[in-house]
Amino acid sequence: MAGKPKLHHFNGRGRMESIRWLLAAAGVEFEEGLFETREEFEKLIQGGTLMYEQMPMVEIDGMNLVETRAILRYLAAKSDLYGRNLQEQAWIDMYVEGLKDLSDMIMFFPLSLPGEKKKNLEDILERATTRFFPVYEKALRDHGQDFLVGDQLSWADIQLPEVILMAEEGKPSVLAGFPLLQEFKARISYIPTICKFLQPGSQRKPPLDEGSIETVMNIFKFERGMFLKNMGTI
Repeated sequence: MAGKPKLHHFNGRGRMESIRWLLAAAGVEFEEGLFETREEFEKLIQGGTLMYEQMPMVEIDGMNLVETRAILRYLAAKSDLYGRNLQEQAWIDMYVEGLKDLSDMIMFFPLSLPGEKKKNLEDILERATTRFFPVYEKALRDHGQDFLVGDQLSWADIQLPEVILMAEEGKPSVLAGFPLLQEFKARISYIPTICKFLQPGSQRKPPLDEGSIETVMNIFKFERGMFLKNMGTI
């Protein structure tokens, strides 16, 4: 890639985190333009670089790319992480879209009202272990390869450990019933570029703490209790 991509987002995970994971796995160095106020966000909107007035946005190859899935597909294709043919791309798309559904639930969990948190976490973990993780456990078993699709690393293989780690922040033993996923997570985590990204001091972002939650709420005008309603914005 010519020059370093520049990632524009608030100083936290959000939907930019999957983009960070993909770039890091591909060995692509990137810069970040992080903001922490509503005024900084509005300045970007007024500058005309945000097509839909939403984040994230990535400057790359002379373009201002918006819409998370468009950005991820572009980066995956550019980095040879998007399959060898249309059939493999279709499988990758199905796997990553399922992961997006789960990661969105986890991502917006911190916006739960205090009285809702226990139930919302239980709901997330129940869906993870009965609806989503069984799909990937079966895929690994049926495919019989080190990867979810084909015989080489793909975007799906990168996003799956990202989401597994997010789920483990809610319950460390969430993979207890999924031995192949446990092996998969360990295997992918040992890939040198990913291993480097998982080390302290990398550009990987931590979970939101209370201070960060307040910052995000102020920037995007979120409200607590909008656990599911906020999913189309960040």
